Amino acid sequence: MTGNGLKPLIGVTTSEMREAVRTVPQPEGDPPTREMALGMVYLKAVEQAGGLPVVLPPMDHGAIGPLLDRLDGLCLSGGPDLDPDAYGQPPHHLLGVVEPDLDAFELALAQEADARGLPVLGICRGAQALNVARGGTLHQHVADVVDGRVAHRQTEVARVPTHLVVVEDGSRLSSISGPGEMAVNSFHHQAVDRLGRDLVVTAQATDGLVEGIEDPRDDRFFLGVQWHAEGLIEDPRNRALFAALVEEATGGAARRPQPSPATPGRSPEAR
Repeated sequence: MTGNGLKPLIGVTTSEMREAVRTVPQPEGDPPTREMALGMVYLKAVEQAGGLPVVLPPMDHGAIGPLLDRLDGLCLSGGPDLDPDAYGQPPHHLLGVVEPDLDAFELALAQEADARGLPVLGICRGAQALNVARGGTLHQHVADVVDGRVAHRQTEVARVPTHLVVVEDGSRLSSISGPGEMAVNSFHHQAVDRLGRDLVVTAQATDGLVEGIEDPRDDRFFLGVQWHAEGLIEDPRNRALFAALVEEATGGAARRPQPSPATPGRSPEAR
């Protein structure tokens, strides 16, 4: 809670689109259309940390500025593969389904939020998007670059950590979640390759794969983790990531003008 009584508004992206045929339509329901998908765990993680989560659908790029005018922080969620055209590479033959239009919106959103200095947390695909937004590249299929010691696409549910990462001492991530080894979950086949502008590696799996990145400058909260921290918020070290995002965003909420109280007896239309 900020000094003016407002909780910070945290935008959470929806990077995944699903066809309605994947669900069972009801006779009384609307006609099937393409639908956005976002796990409720992201929203619960932000809410439990003290923020107000706002789901961000893909929109026209002209809406990004007015949208960010109202937000205090941004969380880029997980989702499908990023289109390698976004970082100038041809597609790998094992590339998954991509949504280039959604990628373009999310990358533009991240870049504009970055330019404004809004705090940004990237989760899994979101961490990859942060790297690409800064001009970095991705490994399109991690099996090509690791030795198989770590299963980066686990079969266990998200609340079960399956491998270790080593958090770099002295990094912002270590100040949030603690340095040293950390047990995480893993649901990805892409990962950060060449780092984007002004980014550093803050966590690695035991096979050397990049698991955490950040901008180390003190006046920036631009941080990504490759694991699904939202699925591990019962663990204080993962819950702390969302608390840090909300804490950083609280400064923006404190500067937001407080709404004027409604005048008794007057309708909203009369004001």
